[in-house]
Amino acid sequence: MRPRQNKTQQKELPPVPIKREQLESLMNELNDLVGLYSVKKLVYEISAFLEIQKKRHQEKLVSEPLVMHMIFSGNPGTGKTTVARILGNLFREMNVLSKGHLVEIERADLVGEYIGHTAQKTREQLNKSIGGILFIDEAHSLARGGEKDFGKEAIDTLVKAMEDQKDNLILILAGYKQEMDQFIKTNPGLKSRFPLHIEFPDYTKKELLQIADLMLDKRQYKLTASARDSLNRIIELKTGKGYEHSGNARLVRNLIEKAMRRQAVRLISKDEITVEDLMVITDADIEEAHEVLRVCKGLKKENFML
Repeated sequence: MRPRQNKTQQKELPPVPIKREQLESLMNELNDLVGLYSVKKLVYEISAFLEIQKKRHQEKLVSEPLVMHMIFSGNPGTGKTTVARILGNLFREMNVLSKGHLVEIERADLVGEYIGHTAQKTREQLNKSIGGILFIDEAHSLARGGEKDFGKEAIDTLVKAMEDQKDNLILILAGYKQEMDQFIKTNPGLKSRFPLHIEFPDYTKKELLQIADLMLDKRQYKLTASARDSLNRIIELKTGKGYEHSGNARLVRNLIEKAMRRQAVRLISKDEITVEDLMVITDADIEEAHEVLRVCKGLKKENFML
């Protein structure tokens, strides 16, 4: 005789067939991301667990309740938002979420200016997220002001919603590892409500070059040998001591996109432009892009408008 399910402890899972082709496509999209091996492994485990729990439910076996709220910890530019977006689509295809869309917000989208305003703003963001994922970047900033800060009101509202909307909402809190470890201790109800902790490691120098190559290939550009040397040198510099929060993949994307614009400026005055010219990015393009980004960063520190 099969054991009876405890219906009071678990979410009802609709007997909708899982779409295999879409699932495989999404897993391939995840696998195509550079690096993130531990992240990919955990996502695969989560998807496998969900699928098996559905099968157990259909066979009237006891199945574990589905609690998918997560903590993403890691430096900026390590793929957290990208993975969250893939997860939303994955959970939609697995019938865990009805829409699977991603709503990405930060402290300013939740915290108001007077008593009661924060709860109202937080509920508005929660309502937008129903059926999908609410992704709060730098979530640790909600606790930075202590007990009297309105961020605490946002946290309390989020905790309540996690219970009220548990069947069709996933909350992902993201931020630096050390800060997120501290943040999770600020509210007794947070730790137990976030069973999944995913740590996003910094990319290696080799992986950052791979990301650059993928970006260039997708856009039909290529680096000269000297341009590759320049890019490699800049990555070495920006991932060294004192650059722990340098931006990771964001740094590479900004460099490549700026180099593409510098190439356009270099070519626009030429009388004849070959197909090769249109594709090649030189070391001068890379170096000028780096200089512009460096100057812009300095201006931001001086609070100038860019």
